[in-house]
Amino acid sequence: MELRTIASPTLWIITVAALLLLLVVDMLITRRPREESMRESVGWSVFYLLLPVFFGFYLWAGHGGGVAVEFFTGFVVEKSLSVDNLFVFMLLLAAFAVPSALARQVLLYGIVGALVLRVVFIWLGAAALQSGTWAFLLFGAILIVTAGKIVRDVLKGGEQEVDISSMRTVRLVRRFVPVTDDYRGSRLVVRERGRLALTPLALAAIAILATDIVFAVDSVPAVYGVTEDPFLVFATNAFALLGLRALYFVLQGVLTKLRHLNHGLGVILAFIGVKLVLHWAHGIWTWVPEIPTLASLGVIVGVLVVVTVTSLLANRRDRLRGAVAAGDETPEAIQEPAGER
Repeated sequence: MELRTIASPTLWIITVAALLLLLVVDMLITRRPREESMRESVGWSVFYLLLPVFFGFYLWAGHGGGVAVEFFTGFVVEKSLSVDNLFVFMLLLAAFAVPSALARQVLLYGIVGALVLRVVFIWLGAAALQSGTWAFLLFGAILIVTAGKIVRDVLKGGEQEVDISSMRTVRLVRRFVPVTDDYRGSRLVVRERGRLALTPLALAAIAILATDIVFAVDSVPAVYGVTEDPFLVFATNAFALLGLRALYFVLQGVLTKLRHLNHGLGVILAFIGVKLVLHWAHGIWTWVPEIPTLASLGVIVGVLVVVTVTSLLANRRDRLRGAVAAGDETPEAIQEPAGER
């Protein structure tokens, strides 16, 4: 099948140049190890959230509402998946005991690595779609299987944790390259006893890059379920990843409270997987219905709102139970008549 795109070579050049410029600015900001203030993180997070909004309005004005809806839907999908990506980053940074002053640098390495991997997977996805509509069935199957794995992990319960000693990537690197016992500032490689050695900072960056591969396998098929335009797929991924460094510090205390986020991501991935399978089937049997992009946006936003509300309610319920267990009176208990206690 022939892939259609709204992007001219000029638009591609401008978009990639703007992306590189933003990455250079991020590198200049993070070149000196220091802790990032909440005010600074919030400012950058707002900036990186406004960028896709303005870009979406540009698409609406230049290419119509349908293209803009595809972009916004893809962005919401990628942003929700990237929040889960952030949670894994948080676990990795804790497992490697990365100093808070170096966290920004490690996150930037992870974001750059994720962007490179997304470009590779987007190209592979476009090549697969050009070879035939069977790719929609493949992408749908990948998302449905991934959704099933997420739901299975959620049903098992228990706290998520990272055991770096069991990570194959870490074991492989340690087998062939010496690693220092302590951090050496922001340096990734040092010379020790006459030979080069990696620092734990480099090892943490490699571990994050390895997890980026797993997330790329899920996220690229997910956004291809919303739009078949490789440029829009690239743009949604780029905008979703750019603000992750700042967003990490904003959501650091909130991520663990979104206890139902994985439930929602499982539902979203399964929904998009079914959408892709229906799209493939519609190409063979025209009577098979398709799910409109606008309806997909409504479902995805609705799921995210529901899991956020249920997470907040569950957290509140646990706080009240903790207060009762500690012997404290809750506002509800204070309002109850004495005879009902």
